[in-house]
Order: sequence, then structure tokens, then C-alpha cells
Amino acid sequence: MNYIKEVAQEMGKVTWPSFKEVNKYTWTVIVSVILFGLYFGLVDFGFGKLINWLVSL
Repeated sequence: MNYIKEVAQEMGKVTWPSFKEVNKYTWTVIVSVILFGLYFGLVDFGFGKLINWLVSL
């Protein structure tokens, strides 16, 4: 039971982010994932077209 008390004490020392910070970071992650997804999708599409062109030679 001492472990649980110590965990509770340590959790009391944690500085939790505000709602505004969480919201900002959430949107940053969502936008980053979309941009990286578009980038890698376009690169994959380009390499696919390149490979198909090379195979058809």
C-alpha cells in the first residue's frame, strides 16, 4: 500500500497541460499526419509510375 501512496504523491506533483495547450498540440499532430500522409502518398504514386514506365520499356 505504500507504493500506491507514493504514486498518488508523485501524481500530485505533475504539471498537467492546459486545455489550450492540449488543443494546440492535438491539431499540430493531426495536420502533421495529414501532410506526411500526402507527401508519402505522392512519393509512392510517383515511384509506382516510374517503375511501371521502366518495366514497360
